Amino acid sequence: MTTSAPVRAVYVHVPFCRRRCGYCDFYSVEFDAAAAGPLVEALLRELDAYAARPDLSLETVYVGGGTPTTLPLELLRRLLGRLRQVVRPDAQIEFTVEANPATVTPETAQVLVGCGVNRASIGAQSFQACELAVLERDHAPRQVAETVGVCRAAGIEQVSLDLMFAIPGQTLESWRASLGAALALGPEHVSCYCLTYEPGTRLRRQLEAGVLSAVDPELDAAMYECAIDTLTAAGFRHYEISNFALPGHECRHNLVYWRNEPYVGIGPAAAGFLDGVRYRNVSDIAAYIRAVLAGDSPRAETERLGLRQRAGESAMLELRLIEGIERERFRQRFDADPVAFFHDAVRRHQQRGLLEVTGTHVRLTRAGLLLADRVVADFL
Repeated sequence: MTTSAPVRAVYVHVPFCRRRCGYCDFYSVEFDAAAAGPLVEALLRELDAYAARPDLSLETVYVGGGTPTTLPLELLRRLLGRLRQVVRPDAQIEFTVEANPATVTPETAQVLVGCGVNRASIGAQSFQACELAVLERDHAPRQVAETVGVCRAAGIEQVSLDLMFAIPGQTLESWRASLGAALALGPEHVSCYCLTYEPGTRLRRQLEAGVLSAVDPELDAAMYECAIDTLTAAGFRHYEISNFALPGHECRHNLVYWRNEPYVGIGPAAAGFLDGVRYRNVSDIAAYIRAVLAGDSPRAETERLGLRQRAGESAMLELRLIEGIERERFRQRFDADPVAFFHDAVRRHQQRGLLEVTGTHVRLTRAGLLLADRVVADFL
């Protein structure tokens, strides 16, 4: 039967960006100097409200956005320094901060390292100027290498690069070139995401207006398989649908999500999972600040999950891992074997060659990875 687990992860959402990219549907706004100080104060107040929990035993901290490195240095130092204080003193922490190229100066990097940050997640997306223009990114390809160099020089131990494929106008050759350019920078981790046209984004409106065309599905699949082959040949372990790491450098924070374990979410629009309840904070900086500073909850949505929901979510999330669902772990949490619990879905996709069942795991096959969204939906 499922039992309570320690809360090992905290996510902090800093929604400021220099400008919003056309494909992004995360809650973010252009940097507002007047709101920056009150936002950091509210983030710290919300953090302190969770810090007294007896089950809080943080091993990973992840500060995302937005672009957290748009914060003024003193505010960034205040936020990161307090986060480091909340961590258990003896913890071997993974402390990640997201950064876009050209937003990390040597001074910024020194603040990160001084506060204990040991992992930078850098949104490269592409090394082709024309593809960056389609995505409305405001950096040049050369600035990715410059940013990695600044992080390394300051002493940041791990670098993760985000790349995107299926960009309108992208070819298999230009995708291979971006993968090669990323590998040349020596990252420990690479994430490869397929571009999606989320409702309400400028890119979605451009697609619907015929201003641009989506990549052919066969080319999309070829790009994904190219990423798998290229990165594994370079020594990276393909450990999650979109993520690759040198051995021992898998993102521990994201593994908490994919294993459906509890975590704290702090900040406007941040999501969390605590005490069997999924929650999301209000997606408005001003409303978030008002609520927290008044001593009220900033939560806008909450949902208590039943056993069937928790089991379905766990299966769906763990199937994203290349190792798949660990059967014994699932039995310990839900008092049932996943093969029996999801009998119809397992049998159907196994017959189609999309799932593999072993004595220890249920996992996607390589063919299943290409149709992962369709397969995992059947487990909810």
